[in-house]
Amino acid sequence: MPLSTTTPDVATLLGSPVRRLLVDTLTTRGSMTAAQLGEIVGLHVTTVRFHLDQLEAGGLLTSSFLRSGGAGRPKKVYAAATGSLATDRRDSEGVAMLAELLAEVLRPGEDGEPPTPHEAGRRWAVEHVPESHEPPAQTPGRWMGKVGAMVDVLGQWGYTPEVSLTEGGRTARINLAHCPFIDLAKKNPAVVCGIHRGLIAGAMEQLGEGEAEVSLEPFVAPNLCRAHVTASLPLRP
Repeated sequence: MPLSTTTPDVATLLGSPVRRLLVDTLTTRGSMTAAQLGEIVGLHVTTVRFHLDQLEAGGLLTSSFLRSGGAGRPKKVYAAATGSLATDRRDSEGVAMLAELLAEVLRPGEDGEPPTPHEAGRRWAVEHVPESHEPPAQTPGRWMGKVGAMVDVLGQWGYTPEVSLTEGGRTARINLAHCPFIDLAKKNPAVVCGIHRGLIAGAMEQLGEGEAEVSLEPFVAPNLCRAHVTASLPLRP
């Protein structure tokens, strides 16, 4: 029987706590062999190697062979894949949060059904963004202040958004260039983009803008996604 060539689903891979731990360890500590990782996480090297090979097939890790100065076989060294979910140490916080939410999407809720990606992102924002008791914004200045607070939340995920206003300031157009999860988003746009649209909507909800209209356009350019957030009320000077 021929071996399957199907690429493992990234969300499924990160549903395993062991695999999330391996990705996080390589992201924060740098490249290692399976034996070195096994010592750190307390698992047999054969078990670790199995999970590492699955993560590599899913595009989250890369491997290379390192030859020592002496005789013997070169050692296989694993590292976080550049441009994937595990990009570099600066994004480790965003990596951990996204991995947590990917697992949440696979976990059944009280009704026996897992949350949608949008709902998982919204729940994260509701749990982590302080609630504001301000009424919905009615002026461009107050609206921009709330959009700015939401942009700060996106910064926690590794984004550096660029914001511009349209429709008399009522709609914020947010360019998300060079997404830190670009490779994963290309493979799983419904999941990753759904989580981030829910994250934006949930953050605005916590900021008193629960009726704001939120949309997300994935890949308007090869390395650019764009969000639109429109105030629920007409804005006056």
